[in-house]
Amino acid sequence: MNGSLARRIQTRLGWLAGAALLSALAFWAGDYTPASLASDAAPQLASTTPAPPVAGNGFAQIAKSVTPAVVNITATASRTSRGRETDLRDQMEEFFGHPGRPRGPVPPGERHGDGHGGVGSGVIVSPDGYIVTNNHVVEGAQELAVTLPDKREFRGKIVGTDPKTDLAVIKVDGHDLPFVPWGDSSQLQVGEYVLAVGNPFGLNSTVTLGIVSALGRGRMGITQYEDFIQTDAAINPGNSGGALVNQAGKLVGINTAIISQTGGYQGVGFAVPVSMARPVYDSLVATGKVVRGYLGVGIQDLNQELAKSFDLKEAKGALVSNVAEDSPAEQAGLKQGDVIVGYQGAPIEDAVVLQRKVTRTPVGTKVPVQVVRNGKAMDLTVTVGEQPGDVRVASAEPATDHALAGLAVQGLDPKTARDLGLSGKTQGVLVVEVDPDSVVARAGIAPGDVIREINKQPVKSVQEFEKIASGLKKDQHILLLVNRHGASLFISVKV
Repeated sequence: MNGSLARRIQTRLGWLAGAALLSALAFWAGDYTPASLASDAAPQLASTTPAPPVAGNGFAQIAKSVTPAVVNITATASRTSRGRETDLRDQMEEFFGHPGRPRGPVPPGERHGDGHGGVGSGVIVSPDGYIVTNNHVVEGAQELAVTLPDKREFRGKIVGTDPKTDLAVIKVDGHDLPFVPWGDSSQLQVGEYVLAVGNPFGLNSTVTLGIVSALGRGRMGITQYEDFIQTDAAINPGNSGGALVNQAGKLVGINTAIISQTGGYQGVGFAVPVSMARPVYDSLVATGKVVRGYLGVGIQDLNQELAKSFDLKEAKGALVSNVAEDSPAEQAGLKQGDVIVGYQGAPIEDAVVLQRKVTRTPVGTKVPVQVVRNGKAMDLTVTVGEQPGDVRVASAEPATDHALAGLAVQGLDPKTARDLGLSGKTQGVLVVEVDPDSVVARAGIAPGDVIREINKQPVKSVQEFEKIASGLKKDQHILLLVNRHGASLFISVKV
């Protein structure tokens, strides 16, 4: 098996593609199903509040205080959900069958759709029965069974889910339940000890020790909004939704994803930090939905070539590639081509940093924003709005280098624009052919891209395209504004 084929990542559907990899295991998290759903079959815990860890007992005291509040969740999938997963299984098999495709870390697989349902973990965060877990643990569930370490069993009810962070909140009817107090993930440091608590492979109340390997992991392709804690504490199938706690026994993360070549633990796991999980929890409990801040801009990262094109000394900031009509950004005066370098008094390193800050800003907040426009610094004030249903606050689009040689273009009429999903008023030239041996082909330019501007000059026709392109000099930096599948994107190229 070559190296690329060996790099296989367990997902929420990991049992589908990873079952063969783990077939030697005699047990699996999904093999356990509660015998009943009675809520009064077991005695009460002696203590309902986690005791602070005692220095003399070290990690043993932390484990003792946390494990009573980390539960086993068994989700019985609906028939519709099982049908959807059958379709997705074929997609996963195709994915794993193509070694040339990129692979990224995704949630460790919990078993679904076999009649027993999916099994994962959850963390009780309040004595009245609110539980935080992963969305992929409960997604598509018809029934939820929640089992505590003391063998008490409850029916769970979904309060709300947030697929964009892979988080969910469920509720059981209980009182004086053990719980894990919220911690402060912003105080974590790389190298700090953490404990992961969950139910891997159905082994309830398993505690593993590791360190914080990295902070602020994004661009993983797991969820839309990412700010992961990376840890080498062992995380395996069944751990999803479990607790990551610090040395004070407080919750700092919800275990969510792994990278693995075998389907099991290989030292790289990810947890959603409570700095992201707590606001999601509060919003779901209060309203049943997640309210996020919204600017209404499309943004992308800067590279060195783009930085030069926008008269910047450093490739830092978030380049505004599009401003939505009637959005908070437009009302504040933000324009396409602005580079956002500061937000609420904090520097903006890249598009992901801006995305995190905007989504966590309360709706209605007036925020000072520092931008660079045509090489000049400007201060604006934006009143943050509420993000609409499926609109992204900031989609970090990768910049791609290419040259103009090797392109064949044609005019863009209103009908063609609409066929491409664009506004009938969109102007530009349509790329219809790309020389497969050209630089633009290697850069990924494909038929269907629409070139709207060259060096900030509007391109309304093939004639204008040819006129501007013919005037480009060798070694000249060129700034293109293109529309790709409805999203605007700046590209800096060198002919």
